[in-house]
Amino acid sequence: MTSIDKPAATTDPNAPEGPDPQTDAEAEAAAKAVTEAALFEAFGGVRGLVETVVPGLLFVTIFTINKNLYASAIAALVVSLLLVAVRLIRRDTVKHAFSGVFGVAFGAVFAMMTDNAKDFYLPGMVYTLGLAVAYIATSVAGVPLIGLILGPVFKENLSWRTRNPGRKSAYTKASYAWGFILLAKCAILFPLYWWADTAQLGWVLVSLKIPPFLLAVYLTWVFLVKAPAPIDVFAEMEAEEAKAASRE
Repeated sequence: MTSIDKPAATTDPNAPEGPDPQTDAEAEAAAKAVTEAALFEAFGGVRGLVETVVPGLLFVTIFTINKNLYASAIAALVVSLLLVAVRLIRRDTVKHAFSGVFGVAFGAVFAMMTDNAKDFYLPGMVYTLGLAVAYIATSVAGVPLIGLILGPVFKENLSWRTRNPGRKSAYTKASYAWGFILLAKCAILFPLYWWADTAQLGWVLVSLKIPPFLLAVYLTWVFLVKAPAPIDVFAEMEAEEAKAASRE
């Protein structure tokens, strides 16, 4: 992932003064492409969404059919492990698949311990609530969580905190968006945990996996494409090292 450089000024003496609309459009298109690629990398893309949805979908489908907690939980866990195995065989990044395995395993063990199928979903719901609070709290503290997540992807690390205020503002807005979207999701799921049966809760939870996520990612993209370009601190360090080497 590379940072977006500002377009070089034209050297044509006959060129009209002022910004070049074509150059500005190209820079804007490049900014959008880089942001899209970074979000795709950070959040796992389509495959990451599939790996997030499939285990829970399998659990609620099997449980709806046979009401067997153990068969449903084991099937969800097995498919999660298979998704990780496929990534390992293909030598792809496994962070998204592994997080899914841990979530499914924790939910399955918890549900079996309590002998309550609805508890399969409870750890993930508590995690979602904690994540929502973290997004909002870090935004209030001036260190928005989405910036901590995406900073390394954009090769800017934490430079946005002190050197790029426009970008910090975009990360803050995006983190608030993630926080409030996840809180809204929790406001739907937690009452259902108490009032609905396992199948009803499961189908609602599966249906709420992708739409809130896509909304949060879209809003993040909207905020970031309007923000200043990231400062590539890795390129700066390499330039400093090259300069120091040339002095020796």
